[in-house]
Amino acid sequence: MSRLPIRLRVTAAFALAMAAVLAGTALFVYLRLGSHLATALDRELRVRAQDLAALADDPHASFPDSRFIEHGESYAQLLSPGGRVLKATPPLGRTPLLDERRLEAARGGPIYFEKRSVPGLDEPSRLFASTVGRRILVVGATKQDRAETLAELRNELLVAGPIALLLASAAGYLLAGLALRPVESMRRRAAEISAETPGERLPVPETGDELERLGTTLNEMLDRLEGALERERGFVADAGHELRTPLTILRTELELAQRQAGSVEELKEAIGRSAQEVDRLSQLAEDLLLIARSEDGGLPLRVEPVDVDELFAAVVRRVELRAQAEGKRVAASPAGGAVHGDRIRLEQALVNLVDNALRYGGRSVTLTAHGTELHVTDDGPGFPPEFLGRAFERFSRADAARARGGAGLGLAIVRTIAEAHGGHAHAANRVPGADVWLSLPS
Repeated sequence: MSRLPIRLRVTAAFALAMAAVLAGTALFVYLRLGSHLATALDRELRVRAQDLAALADDPHASFPDSRFIEHGESYAQLLSPGGRVLKATPPLGRTPLLDERRLEAARGGPIYFEKRSVPGLDEPSRLFASTVGRRILVVGATKQDRAETLAELRNELLVAGPIALLLASAAGYLLAGLALRPVESMRRRAAEISAETPGERLPVPETGDELERLGTTLNEMLDRLEGALERERGFVADAGHELRTPLTILRTELELAQRQAGSVEELKEAIGRSAQEVDRLSQLAEDLLLIARSEDGGLPLRVEPVDVDELFAAVVRRVELRAQAEGKRVAASPAGGAVHGDRIRLEQALVNLVDNALRYGGRSVTLTAHGTELHVTDDGPGFPPEFLGRAFERFSRADAARARGGAGLGLAIVRTIAEAHGGHAHAANRVPGADVWLSLPS
């Protein structure tokens, strides 16, 4: 069943539901008509008994009167208090219609009952018995008319029901086709969309229903996928470019060392420069791996209370030698508080910020805390205004920074770590210098 087209499955489900509705409606009509016919027959017997009771008390009237008795369909009988037949319709003869039990019940009040057959009539009958003075009047009628009416209705329902079901199923098939036509249109367009056809989108029917919302959602998904594909393409291109530079330098150094190193000192110097490029490659590979893991939702964090003063002190110790070598100063303002986060990742992010400030800032770098915001400020020229909006993008570097090395991943890693904690990374220009900070959840 699941391999059938949706149109056929919808039609089959509609046909089953329609069959159940038609069957239930037919059964309801059949039973209700039977009930109404039974009620009408009981009412007719009571009225007929009232008319015949008036004739039974009139000594000059004939009983039973043919005006109230239909030959072969209805009959009447007048019994004495003891159950002896006084008067009766000719087919009944002298056989009483009431046995002792029903005779006793009729003396207490009017009763209805049924008999499978009566003398002269081999058909089921409905009877009504009531008292006329001390006598008992019994009026009856066959149920043949009711049975014939119900049989005709049943036959008509058995003919009309399948026809109605067939017409309803055909209409359901056509309606399902019309309803699914936009889906087929979207499917054909989706089959044509590929990475080589950017900008292509699915046709969205302006119906205001689920299909329009589906088409809109799928187009939004295509927008996200196209954006992700563009970012991945840019990421691969930038990563290839960044890896190519140190590899080229490393290859050149090794070739020069092999061909032109005339002394041990020259060989050691070439090996030292090669080792620097290897370190750069290793750091770049680690940065790329961290960003890739964060995009897959796999950046592990060990969240715990972290004393901010201890965190700042660890960062200062890690960058102190480099700062002294460059003649710069790194200091931390007392914070006196704590944040919740992964100590190692937060230290990594702050070291990246300080490294960025030492590379592109002025002579002084300061770490400060404002609540759950961890700031790194410097007294340098600050960020180029046009660069602030993309400072945390991968491989994003200001033009002036490109000449100073670096892969453009430091601030991207800072943002990755901040977002892994549920926070954000920010950058702004101050007077003087730049201010970059992590905003962590409280």
